[in-house]
Amino acid sequence: MTQNDRLMEALLAGQTLTPLSALQIAGTLRLSERARELIREGVPIIKERVQVGGKVVMSYKLGGFAHG
Repeated sequence: MTQNDRLMEALLAGQTLTPLSALQIAGTLRLSERARELIREGVPIIKERVQVGGKVVMSYKLGGFAHG
């Protein structure tokens, strides 16, 4: 199972990913790049800044799928 597979599984389970959770789930320190790859594959990911432990980090969650 690839890092992207693990991250996608977590997103589909309703999790919001942060750099720390991506490290724990998929062993990656490059969440932003993995998210870009998923977006290029057509996965609707919503990015937002969140505060975690006094630091501002990017978080990623699954958005709605377009029907067509």
